[in-house]
Amino acid sequence: MSVHTPPTLQKLAIQTLVREEALGMSELEEMAHGLFPALFKEAFDGRHIKLIKALVIAWPFHCLPVGALMRTTDLETLQAVLDGVDIRRTIGFQPRRKKLQFLDLRNVHHSFWNIWTDSEDSDYSAEILDEKKALQVRPRYGLRQRLKVTVDLCIRSCLDEAQTWFLKWAQERKGSLYFCCTKMKIWTLPERALRQIFHVFDPEHIMELELNTEWTLIELTHFAPYFGQMRNLRKVFLAPLHKIDFHLPNRTRVTEVKCINKFASQFSKFNCLQHLFMFCVHFLRSQMNQVLGCLMTPLKTLSITYSLISQRDLDSFACCQSLFQLKHLELRGVVLLDLDLMPLRGLLMKVAGTLETLDLQGCRMKDSQLNVLLPVFKQCSQISNINFYNNEFSMPFLKDLLQHTANWSKMNVEQYPAPLECYDEFAQVTVEGFAQLCQDLMDTLRAIRQPKNSSFATDICHTCGERWVFDQVAKLCSCWH
Repeated sequence: MSVHTPPTLQKLAIQTLVREEALGMSELEEMAHGLFPALFKEAFDGRHIKLIKALVIAWPFHCLPVGALMRTTDLETLQAVLDGVDIRRTIGFQPRRKKLQFLDLRNVHHSFWNIWTDSEDSDYSAEILDEKKALQVRPRYGLRQRLKVTVDLCIRSCLDEAQTWFLKWAQERKGSLYFCCTKMKIWTLPERALRQIFHVFDPEHIMELELNTEWTLIELTHFAPYFGQMRNLRKVFLAPLHKIDFHLPNRTRVTEVKCINKFASQFSKFNCLQHLFMFCVHFLRSQMNQVLGCLMTPLKTLSITYSLISQRDLDSFACCQSLFQLKHLELRGVVLLDLDLMPLRGLLMKVAGTLETLDLQGCRMKDSQLNVLLPVFKQCSQISNINFYNNEFSMPFLKDLLQHTANWSKMNVEQYPAPLECYDEFAQVTVEGFAQLCQDLMDTLRAIRQPKNSSFATDICHTCGERWVFDQVAKLCSCWH
């Protein structure tokens, strides 16, 4: 039998206020500050538009993190909030009400809404969180006097209704409010729309950029100056730029090189880049030294996946100081079959004390290339996650690899390819061979150390799209069920 907990007096009072909704400014001015967060949340969840606007006008704290309440962007609710901001600005500062300094429209968790104590505690907690989350770029004195409006933008080929309305609202108030975008995702946006956005939002404040586009090289060159102004980027994700390298009519190779160099040169302007992700970025082939060699700070993550790289690119890995403190290296789907891996070995040797994740799935490496890398694996004491799936290693070399892992005391997840001996002359997996050989490898590994989550797997079945996986027992693909 469940025990029904009666609502608190504060909860009952808030529900009454929301039902009446017709609260005047005088009542809100006299209301205890500690009631505002709970009342606003209740009004927001119930889409009480008039009450939302009135609460924004009377808001008694420096920070209003309204974005944390937006599961999806609702135009009417957003308009109510921003109408309240406009009215608040026109009536000026009231002695009993603190000046609203920060309107956060980002959809991120904010514990402000869980703090319903006295006004000082609520305000203090909100400001501390704001200080941690907001970009540490101090605006000029004049801008610091304005209300700061912070958003994250995900912009597709055309703006939706709420984005269009908000951008127009922001453009009209650019001279009186201070707009800041910390995370931006761009999906094949026309250059004209980009200019409008960057006219309002200073690229300098963007901390994370995700660029998903099929722009031509010329269009990418037009974007390059904005990219270079994002000097405070922490994380960059470029994808899918694979079509950008296709040769277009009336374009010479000299023009292509100039376009690529203009984009690649922007990386030298980033002050604090830590995580770089490139997916299907073929146009930067043979340009990795220009991209990585000019970075001003060491990377924590380098992810180059399903992209074409050259020997020249690989050679640069061992001499780019920006890579010497890597924690995560991902080269999934990057074909290394015909490349000399000594530079990769050199890089792994330099990061042996920091590297936690190594993903070499789908690199199509052979025994001889694994043999080049083997000596460095003994030194990787911090490694916790490694993936060798979809490489072509024989039984003796896989056993040799396992013998080099004795120092992997922090390993959590390790994934290895099934040995070549599991396949017959038609490249089909044999059930008995797979189970027996993988059990042998698992026994070898357990004799060295106690693995937490280890597996051996075949290539993906072309019929059902699944692998045969051996962890504790052999698990066959759906074709065998």
